[in-house]
Amino acid sequence: MPAVVTDQFRITNASNFVDSVLDSNNSYYVFLGLPNPAVTGFGRTSNWNSSTPNPVDNLQYLTHYRDTSLFGKKINSSNIRRVVKKHTWAANTKYDMYRHDYEALSNPAPNSQTGSLYKTNYYVITSEFKVYICLDNGSSATNLKGNESLDEPTFTDLEPAAAGTQNDGYIWKYLFTVSPSDVIKFDSTEYIVLPNDWSTTTDAQIQSIRESGDSDINRNQLKKVYIADGGSGYNGGSTATRSEICNILGDGSGAKALVTVTSGVITDVVVTSGGSGYTFGIVDLTPINNIGVEESNKAKLIPIIPPSKGHGFDIYTELGADKVLVYSRFDDSTKDFPTDTHFGQVGIIKNPSQFSTAAGILTTPQFSSLSSIKLQSSIDTSDYNNLIGVSIAQTVTGGTARGIVASYDQDTFVLKYIQDRSLNLNQTTNDTTDYQGVDLRGGVLSFESSDASINGSGSVSFDASIDKSFSGITTTIGNKQINLGVEFTGGLANPEINKKTGDVIYIDNRKKVERNIRQKEDVKIILEF
Repeated sequence: MPAVVTDQFRITNASNFVDSVLDSNNSYYVFLGLPNPAVTGFGRTSNWNSSTPNPVDNLQYLTHYRDTSLFGKKINSSNIRRVVKKHTWAANTKYDMYRHDYEALSNPAPNSQTGSLYKTNYYVITSEFKVYICLDNGSSATNLKGNESLDEPTFTDLEPAAAGTQNDGYIWKYLFTVSPSDVIKFDSTEYIVLPNDWSTTTDAQIQSIRESGDSDINRNQLKKVYIADGGSGYNGGSTATRSEICNILGDGSGAKALVTVTSGVITDVVVTSGGSGYTFGIVDLTPINNIGVEESNKAKLIPIIPPSKGHGFDIYTELGADKVLVYSRFDDSTKDFPTDTHFGQVGIIKNPSQFSTAAGILTTPQFSSLSSIKLQSSIDTSDYNNLIGVSIAQTVTGGTARGIVASYDQDTFVLKYIQDRSLNLNQTTNDTTDYQGVDLRGGVLSFESSDASINGSGSVSFDASIDKSFSGITTTIGNKQINLGVEFTGGLANPEINKKTGDVIYIDNRKKVERNIRQKEDVKIILEF
């Protein structure tokens, strides 16, 4: 049976997601992960950078994404926004006007040639970061596509108005101005960022726009009647020009329009009274002698129905906000975000738990998902650049503990690592195929605070000892006390999250990014519903 998921469903889902993120009962984090994507192993390929694979969406991989995560930063009200496609105002461009009736087969938008309002260019952002919707583009019976826009709108009046003095026929409705802070954080070449709290904010300017659009105040007035066909033979076929006030009928009341006829053709329609309560309308052309006009010559006038709550009352619906932008910055300001590591994945995780099994959902501003080892002395190598991705092992009770180096701090001697199934699966097939030595390698064992050395192998080989006497969260180097970010006991520290918890709701595979103390990573994720 034919069915469609409507635009309104997508807009609602986008709003629901934002509400869920801002709900104090939830914790959403942007995380970076997979420090060694370009090697052979489960979830990795040797040609990762030249042919980055698509993420796999199944339960097995969702747990793997958690295992290989490095660190994360919480999403809050300051770094999440609804966004819409960017249409930057440009002179000599034809814009479609706001219309409720665009439809792919029978009535596509004249300029954009799309079958959906939200896919047209009926709104713009200006060079001053002001956002307007187009209520009239100067269209007429002889100019169905309208005019080129000549004057950039700059006004912030509550009522729709023309821009400039070149009489291009455009009428614009001012909505809002993107705040400087949102420009800095969220602006992009593709999207306009919307205020996050349009319906609740006490910002005076937004309040005035919202209230001016409120149907309880402006009665949801009609603003425009589009002339799809001016017809012929009106006014008795007279060549004279005549204007008459005509009622706009339908399911509302009170709307009137001044209709002008020249040589029997309707050439202009101006709404003189917007009325109220319309979801459809039809202009009563009786006053201009429509009786006797042949059926094939009848005019087609379309009253444009504004949003149900009026222009500017609900910009998320008016602009079709079915996308959400999430922003996060990772820098070198904390030991949770080591700058010597690499990453090949960006993701969003919902409601991971604290490491302790008795603890609840993590609520901290950020987290490290890496296990840590405090070494007695520096790793003896000159090739620190190639430490990331090196395999480490320790002989422990019951066998061998294994991990993969994700970071090493030459000043504090702290080595951070991940443990994922690539270390324990069949090393040839990277799956659960039986193999010789599975009894020794197949189980995951933890590193121990003992005299047993840590051995590194791969691009860099080394032997190192655990500083099992070290406990605490700080260490002293010279006269400077360094916060290590996690609590050590006997030279070992657990991650700050339980990596078996949390719902991975987004994953993006990227070419390997090498972090550096001199760089920051600005992550912008677009979620489209």
